[in-house]
Amino acid sequence: MSEEAEVEEKKKSPILLIVLIFVGILLLLGGAIGGTLFLTGFFDKQDRDIEDEFAQMDKAAEVANDPELDALNAGPKLLETPKQTKLVANYYQIPQALVANIGGSKKVMQVSVGVMTHYDEQVIANIEKHQIALRSAMIVDLRNVTELDIKSPDFQVKMAETLRLTMNAILEDYEDFGGIEKVFFPEFIVQ
Repeated sequence: MSEEAEVEEKKKSPILLIVLIFVGILLLLGGAIGGTLFLTGFFDKQDRDIEDEFAQMDKAAEVANDPELDALNAGPKLLETPKQTKLVANYYQIPQALVANIGGSKKVMQVSVGVMTHYDEQVIANIEKHQIALRSAMIVDLRNVTELDIKSPDFQVKMAETLRLTMNAILEDYEDFGGIEKVFFPEFIVQ
């Protein structure tokens, strides 16, 4: 029996030897591949990716703070209004329309009057304060209009200038300053 055991051990030995050689080769091959990857920096790539992300975030922060680059990269935006170089215009409309008969005619004129000034709100306050006197003087000017005047192509321009001068004269009498720069007619009806 001892001979039989020795024969069996010899049969098992080459199989065991082949398996051990195969495992050894696999370990040697795995070690060589792992060492090569380590030496080339393959395992450091994750650290580099994180560093690259931080660098990109820093660049994005710089771009956000740089208005020139922001304007180039941002795409469509609302445009900013330019700085005002002109004075602000204040408008005011006399609350009630003025009604006057046209001289030498059966027609009636109904006019809404608005004014514009570049001065402060004090001019508007003065207009409101002296509204009765202003309305009365404007109606006198409107009653002096004839039918022939209305047919003139530049009638409204001339009438606006006449009313402006009249209103400024009254304000200068009462407040020592007129301030009305333009007169407008939001409504102008002749019947």
